Amino acid sequence: MNKHLFLLIFFSATAYATLCAAQDYPSRPIRFVVPFPSSGGGDIIIRALSQKLSERLGQAVVVDNRSGAGGNVGTELVARSPADGYTLVMANISPFAINASIYKKLPFNAITDFTPISLVASFPNVLVVHPSLPANSLKELVALASARPGQLTYASSGAGSITHLSAEFFRSQAQLDIVHVPYKGGGQALIDLIAGHVSIFFSSLPGALPHVRSKRLRGFVVTGLARSSAAPEIPTLAESGFPAFEAATWIGAAAPVGLARPILNRLNSEIVDIMRAPDMRERLVSQGAEPKTSTPEQFAAYIKSENTKWAKIVRDAGITMQ
Repeated sequence: MNKHLFLLIFFSATAYATLCAAQDYPSRPIRFVVPFPSSGGGDIIIRALSQKLSERLGQAVVVDNRSGAGGNVGTELVARSPADGYTLVMANISPFAINASIYKKLPFNAITDFTPISLVASFPNVLVVHPSLPANSLKELVALASARPGQLTYASSGAGSITHLSAEFFRSQAQLDIVHVPYKGGGQALIDLIAGHVSIFFSSLPGALPHVRSKRLRGFVVTGLARSSAAPEIPTLAESGFPAFEAATWIGAAAPVGLARPILNRLNSEIVDIMRAPDMRERLVSQGAEPKTSTPEQFAAYIKSENTKWAKIVRDAGITMQ
């Protein structure tokens, strides 16, 4: 057989098989990996998205929490999975933009090992404290920490996470001696803060807001450039006498690299429609999050730009992990 004819038949057959698989998609349940424990801000949003996605696709979309190493464990799991559209990952700012500058070696490359699908949401962090702490404002908190060097503790959702970097920025600007207590996720950090085991936490706003509203925690400042419409009573760092600092957590959806374009287009279209729906927008805004959508190409470019931005912040903060 002529070599060129063979190649034409081969690629035609491959394209046809890909098209057939895309037309049948999805024919079984989809796993949506969240690389952090349950109850965090991103987990809450992905669960809401997965429920809607399941209804639209006619297949179960199961959220699978695979935490560890600042989101690296679950993210690597998806990077090593088949690119068939049945394993997705919550693309979080930490493993997709920050960790490349934090860890000396990563088991994946956030830019080359994934197919970005769409941005989903973003939300600021909020500095929350236990009500028993004798401080009613950021100014009073700084005075308290200054008077008790090495005694106050701050939680994070993991070393190198955005919650850690937010606290490090605040600590360096206020020149405070406070002790870092890393957790495996934001949900666990909140549990210990509510129990009074740690002093402060720069939590995701969606994760902390219910506890602020129930008075189990007090919210002092948000890390956005403007106040959140969900909690307009909480000022920004800039309003509280510190330099403006924007540390917004963003999440999106991604798949292993090599996802067939028809499946990518289908997932992007469904996710964009879900996140733009008035009921979903109202739900997220009430929780302190902002729905975000994008094309796959826009999301890919955003991931690259965020890697560049956070590389400088991490370098300036001098934070490294093994």
